Amino acid sequence: MTIELLRASEIERMRAAGRAAAETLRAVGAQLRAGMRTADIDRLVREDTAARGGRPSQLGYKGFPAAVCVSRNAVVCHGIPSESERLVAGDIVNVDVTTELDGMHGDTSETFAIGAVSPDAWRVLEVARRARDAGVSVVRDGARLGDIGAAIVEVCAREGCGVVEEYGGHGIGRRMHLAPHVSHVGVRGQGLRLRAGMAITIEPMVTLGRPGVRLLDDGWTVVTRDGSPTAQFEHTVVVTKTGCEVTTRLV
Repeated sequence: MTIELLRASEIERMRAAGRAAAETLRAVGAQLRAGMRTADIDRLVREDTAARGGRPSQLGYKGFPAAVCVSRNAVVCHGIPSESERLVAGDIVNVDVTTELDGMHGDTSETFAIGAVSPDAWRVLEVARRARDAGVSVVRDGARLGDIGAAIVEVCAREGCGVVEEYGGHGIGRRMHLAPHVSHVGVRGQGLRLRAGMAITIEPMVTLGRPGVRLLDDGWTVVTRDGSPTAQFEHTVVVTKTGCEVTTRLV
């Protein structure tokens, strides 16, 4: 398994791509409302990405038909935007944006609340956010991939939430998906050792119920097996000697 270590000039381009993705996510997220079709979200992402000089990395990836993944309520990931699916007050919806800019990729997502949501939906949303941040907090040169998964599981276990094991983060750089696979469950001190210059995504998918999932017949959409709500937050990070740089965090 070959892991890319980025040069300083490439890290600078990663910063630009990450910032563009994060700005698109923030701009689109501010426009979400009940009654909006998920296909409208796709159009907004295409327009905003182009306005920033980028290209939606997801569009056409292994045949994916949209520029963004939009995953509502029990959809864990890879939800396909649709003209017939509308946001409803009380929904939680994950919007996953990846932007290619100057040959590099930035990948980020957030789960948004549409109007007032149930206490359970708000709980899984907030746990997912904290789980991502816990995973990011342990990244540094010399740490292990298992440290990331362990930090995420600790947060979720305290709250009685599940962590999806079948899908995880990934290396990123010149391509949207690169080695290594970044599991969101793990054991401290185990797994691949991180090195300064590696770029990865951390994107735990957290469930209120059991973490089992199933793939729908469209070949993309992943849902919780028990129909419970799920949430996800994602950052792209570059490993440094003293920690990491989050390229998709806006100040």
